Amino acid sequence: MYRARSLSVVVLSAVLVVLHCAHDVSAQGSNTPSRWQTLSGKPPLVVARGGFSGLFPDSSIYAYNLAVQSSVSDVILWCDVQLTKDAAGICFPDIKLNNASTIETVYKNRKKTYLVNGVPVDGWFPIDFTLNDLSSVFLTQGVFSRTNKFDGSGFQILTVEDVAGQVKPPGLWLNIQHDAFYTQHNLSMRSYVLSVSRRVVINYISSPEVNFLTSIASRFNPNITKLVFRFLGQNETEPSTNQTYGSLSKNLTFIKTFASGILVPKDYIWPVDKSLYLQPHTSLVADAHKEGLEVFASEFANDLVFSYNHSYDPVAEYLSFFDNGDFSVDGVLSDFPITPSAAADCFSHLGNNASKKVKDLLIISKNGASGDYPGCTDLAYMKAISDGVDIIDCSVQMSKDGIPLCLSSINLIDSTDAAQSSFSNLAKNIPIIRGSGIFTFSLNWADIQTLHPAISNPYAQFQLFRNPKFKSAGKFLKLSDFLALARNASSLSGVLISIEVSFFVSGYSCKMRSFRLDSNLVKLTFCSCSFQYAAYLAENEGIGATDAVITALKDAGYDNQTTLKVMIQSTNSSVLTKFKDNKNYELVYKVDENIRDALNSTVEDIRKFAHSVVLNKDSVFPENNLFLTGFSQVVPKLRAFNLSVYVEGFRNEFVSQAWDFFSDATEEINTYYQSAGVNGIITEFPFTADRYRKNLCLNLGNNTPIYMSPVQPGGLFQLITTPYLPPAEAPNPLLTEADVIEPPLPPVTDKQAPSPGGGGTAAAPTQPNGQPKIAAGIFSSLVTLLASLLLF
Repeated sequence: MYRARSLSVVVLSAVLVVLHCAHDVSAQGSNTPSRWQTLSGKPPLVVARGGFSGLFPDSSIYAYNLAVQSSVSDVILWCDVQLTKDAAGICFPDIKLNNASTIETVYKNRKKTYLVNGVPVDGWFPIDFTLNDLSSVFLTQGVFSRTNKFDGSGFQILTVEDVAGQVKPPGLWLNIQHDAFYTQHNLSMRSYVLSVSRRVVINYISSPEVNFLTSIASRFNPNITKLVFRFLGQNETEPSTNQTYGSLSKNLTFIKTFASGILVPKDYIWPVDKSLYLQPHTSLVADAHKEGLEVFASEFANDLVFSYNHSYDPVAEYLSFFDNGDFSVDGVLSDFPITPSAAADCFSHLGNNASKKVKDLLIISKNGASGDYPGCTDLAYMKAISDGVDIIDCSVQMSKDGIPLCLSSINLIDSTDAAQSSFSNLAKNIPIIRGSGIFTFSLNWADIQTLHPAISNPYAQFQLFRNPKFKSAGKFLKLSDFLALARNASSLSGVLISIEVSFFVSGYSCKMRSFRLDSNLVKLTFCSCSFQYAAYLAENEGIGATDAVITALKDAGYDNQTTLKVMIQSTNSSVLTKFKDNKNYELVYKVDENIRDALNSTVEDIRKFAHSVVLNKDSVFPENNLFLTGFSQVVPKLRAFNLSVYVEGFRNEFVSQAWDFFSDATEEINTYYQSAGVNGIITEFPFTADRYRKNLCLNLGNNTPIYMSPVQPGGLFQLITTPYLPPAEAPNPLLTEADVIEPPLPPVTDKQAPSPGGGGTAAAPTQPNGQPKIAAGIFSSLVTLLASLLLF
């Protein structure tokens, strides 16, 4: 068994080099002196629960090795100790082996029922198997929301001695969760711990059982091995004292008699209400420090739902425990040790006036801070400005009375309560759109102002909602109001005006992505296909969005000033061409499909009408089943032609990121900046992006710690064994001249002005069959293509 495990170490060591772009030094701090409010005055410890269990199977050799390779130099490896039938101590996350191993298939008929803490539990238990029996059992991913692609790697169950000898961790933490259970089955956890401590240096031992810790307290030197009392849920009962853990947390003097520290679920320190919003922090850390007890917080994982106050940003959550001005915990127990490593070393003690270490990465909002407030509202824009964004954006839509406004979609159902309003009767089908909608051009601006915004929840199927308390907050803005807001914000460097002339139809050019949620496989399909609707608006609605934007910029004085950058973005070259006369504007061409490369002649064509390009993330780092598979040459090529490159699609929710980024938005931003060399990112969470630019671990050259090094695309994909490889995907298409050259926009047809006060009730012009009219020039050219798409 030892040889097989050693081989796994060799294989992983070879691949770990490509997981991150390795530097000449091992993981280390930035050496920036800081004042910590921990009991020791030193930075908080990072304790890796089962190693890097957020990615690899808990307690596997890959998980332990990656935790050491990617974390602070003094990372502590956590082992949940279980005892086998022959009293061997193994590292396994649960007393039931079937939750995270193949034992159920290897020993199908050996399921048992035992009382665990007085409750009957069915499963496969370690007390029924010898260590040799377990040599044919392999570790698997026990958390359904995490990837199972590494389950075929043959990870064997490790003993405590295996972890200490093969991984050689900087520190080792043994957690003894079920001493009473093992005692009932004539196995002594006390004897095991005392025995293994003679062969292995153990830095921490924790247990939720008072009797166990008191029984070993006199046998350990606290300068070598610290004993930590682990608190469970506040209403659970500790078996030795028959008191709840909540009541014991108020008797720290008693805890101090047998332990040097406490380990508590994080809500003991920062409680949350039923709505998942933070309440004021408790005095637990201060009280424990007064008693001389260290405080460790548990239950940290980047891929779990946590308080909305942190905007799905795990670094922000760690900082609330590390650097809040009142206290700092002495350590955290994490499934993703790379994130608290970076939080402690790179992002703590920045202060409100921290300078930017990165000055060549532009941060552009996506509908304002739309991750925190309904997009394109005054609140979203003001939040983006206060969060440090450089450029705020306005996706221009047109009202029926010709007013340009900022809204994320031309379909009001997408971002307002229009479907539940008195304007629901205005829903209609337009043949070039698959499905119906209530469109901005069907309502006057005064009518649109009466609607309530609706926050975007792109991952609601995963129960990941955005800021529910403010899901309908804020006011919509006309383009002129947006421009005035930007001019009055001294911290901004400019505005981006997006003018799209395409409807999007689902069901074409689709990519499937799968996630496991609980025990269910959830599949998401991301599709896009665009059809031109400029002709429709111009000829049927009498609306010219491009001309309205030109007028608004001129009226606001943006056309002849250089104080604020003006960026005009569109997927249509003809739109950008209409702005070429103003040399102060930066014209931004958005590539609305994923591409693998672009012909040189295509890039030359883009240069004729644009100064920069917006790409989707997949065009930079292509993915397969949420694993990065490589690095395209699109960004280097565009930059070689002196085109700036901005990438969009940045969100904090972990399901939006490839597995390679460890469910951490900061890791993702770091890789796109350092490895891909993009000029800017377009994000719904500007705070996370701006904080990245200020972190203390940048611009350190070869001294950059591993947790602030970019990931290497394809590194994880190489670790997937053949039976678990996802099906190969067709490569992204090549961008050609035909994709970027568009016919000129049609002239705007005069339309009768709307009657006073009737903006919200006028019916759409119809043909005799009751369908809305559509320009004949585009209907005939689209009907065949639309029919083929519906059959796709």
